[in-house]
Amino acid sequence: MGAVPASAPGGTAKPLKVVARVHAMPPEHNAGAEHMLVSMLRPLVERGHDVQVWLSRYGKAHQEYEYRGIKVVPLESRLDFPSAVRHADVLLAHLETVPSTASLARGYGKPLIVVCHNTHRPTFRDAAAGGTALAVYNSRWMEREAEVFFAEYPKAIRPAKSLIVRPPVFAGEYSTKPGKAITLINCNPEKGGKVLKALAERMPDQQFLAVKGAYGEQILPDLPNVEVVEHVRGEDMREQVYARTRVLLMPSSYESWGRAGVEAMASGIPVLAHPTPGLCESLGEAGIFVDRQDVDGYEAVLRKLQAPAEYRLASKRAKARSVELDPSADLAAWCSAVESLAR
Repeated sequence: MGAVPASAPGGTAKPLKVVARVHAMPPEHNAGAEHMLVSMLRPLVERGHDVQVWLSRYGKAHQEYEYRGIKVVPLESRLDFPSAVRHADVLLAHLETVPSTASLARGYGKPLIVVCHNTHRPTFRDAAAGGTALAVYNSRWMEREAEVFFAEYPKAIRPAKSLIVRPPVFAGEYSTKPGKAITLINCNPEKGGKVLKALAERMPDQQFLAVKGAYGEQILPDLPNVEVVEHVRGEDMREQVYARTRVLLMPSSYESWGRAGVEAMASGIPVLAHPTPGLCESLGEAGIFVDRQDVDGYEAVLRKLQAPAEYRLASKRAKARSVELDPSADLAAWCSAVESLAR
């Protein structure tokens, strides 16, 4: 994605101070929610806005640092977050930081953006606590689930506005020549660690990559055909993971979207996934869906993809879906929505 011009429709000549409160950030913490947030904040920086992220949990960093043009303020720096709120034009929060940030937003009279990363009831409840100027949903199905929530709880206060921003993936930053391995990113049980282990045991002649995730107990098979890859920074995923991957596994019990699958498709890497509503929407017709309990089915698909003609067809579909998910339009609408809050 190129720079989004400051003169784009809906833009504002005044640089805004956008202050976000989140629990963790790259490069220390690399999960889909955080990288979605980074990819949404980058175009605001490109449009000339001052974007700050204040962390709510202790980590390894003690001093302020910059990530992709975004100023990150660790909790260890002991700087005054309420002071930053007081001087902000727009506040943003997600996940566990929403209630406390919403309280400050109401106290200081600042517009609040809530980025929703899952369809669990607490997510919508926090966004409906009152005063949310903009709720951002990552998919159509999340938007539908939000409507179900508000129908069930008519006394909940709807956000003033809502917007769908599919987790933006800049394909050029991930595109590479696929490798030879079958890969699982984040090997906790919910993401499919047990499926990886079972497949590796059944297919001893096949190379597997087990990439450690940012959270959860990791199931890391001690098998000669499984290479364990330490937690990888987002900017290193292309070289360290996708350039070594032939097929990506996503047998997740839950995915509200599934950013890793979209990253892989930028390289034409087929994605073999459990049919969660989010993955069905993100992968579309390019996804190959098998129930996560059906290990026989996963093995059968993987063996079928060993045929060059089958792989070429699956790869072509993956690349086509990647093109369909170009984030430019979503991000232009997002930037305009943020700028409109400060008018």
